[in-house]
Amino acid sequence: MKLIKLFSLVLMTCFFSDAIAQKAFPTASLKSLDGKTVSTDDFAKNGKITVVSFWATWCSPCKKELDAIADIYPDWQEAYDMDLVAVTIDTRRALSKVGPMVEQKGWEYTVLSDSNQELMQALNFQSVPMTYLLDTEGNIVYKHNSYVPGDEYELEDKIKALAEK
Repeated sequence: MKLIKLFSLVLMTCFFSDAIAQKAFPTASLKSLDGKTVSTDDFAKNGKITVVSFWATWCSPCKKELDAIADIYPDWQEAYDMDLVAVTIDTRRALSKVGPMVEQKGWEYTVLSDSNQELMQALNFQSVPMTYLLDTEGNIVYKHNSYVPGDEYELEDKIKALAEK
């Protein structure tokens, strides 16, 4: 009986800690590909559901994820009135590769640079791809690390559920 109570307590703690773990997306300064400073508040608190995908030019799973989403992104925008911001963590030295890659791939996302990894440190993650889903108030409601084909459909399910609230 004590074991059942303990298990129930642990289960409830896990459930409620996830709810408590939701937090506001941190404010940080990023750079657009043309060198303009952009605050994360500009996209995190714009009243839209927002996906923030961290990636790098050297990361194959990152590029596969963004390619897979590119095919269905226009549908997501229409159905859920949402945005996707792709944040590269490439260093300043590698940034010259980002623009041509984005253009060659035809990604229609807003692409920003976190070359100093300020935002990456604020979010406390170590590897890419790392994807965050933000509600219309800029709170992190879901996060996912890595990519395997089909993850984009799981992400869409999360976006759809959020849009229906």
